[in-house]
Amino acid sequence: MREKENLTLLGNKSKPIFDYDPSLLESFTNKHPDNDYFVKFNCPEFTSLCPITGQPDYATIYISYVPDIKMVESKSLKLYLFSFRNHGDFHEDCVNVIMKDLIKLLDPKYIEVLGKFLPRGGISIDPYCNYGKPGTKWEDVAWERLSKHDMNPEKVDNR
Repeated sequence: MREKENLTLLGNKSKPIFDYDPSLLESFTNKHPDNDYFVKFNCPEFTSLCPITGQPDYATIYISYVPDIKMVESKSLKLYLFSFRNHGDFHEDCVNVIMKDLIKLLDPKYIEVLGKFLPRGGISIDPYCNYGKPGTKWEDVAWERLSKHDMNPEKVDNR
């Protein structure tokens, strides 16, 4: 049986969340910190608000990270991402805030966050950010991935 960590949301009924709240994020101990491996989350129902018009923006948020000592608990991540639904921020700010909150919680070896936002006004925006732990090979990986990001962009005809 898995030892109980300090997880307060898993297995409990969720209360409605109306405001951006990074304190919702919870972590647990990585049982394989000696292995480098990716964990990927896809949130196809991300919603935030335009800070100027107040209109909703919809996106799929992709989070990929290489854990070190801590890992994010998925229900807490879901509730955290849903806490953006009434939060007014530009697309680029949303993905950077998500990444920085996860870095603060997890101190991962590597992390990247991509937002694929649905178009409004005839244009879609797909912000990408990443981070590699300074002084490690992951710092170099972050630069390499960022410098080559979207070199072969997808055909955008399905959004």
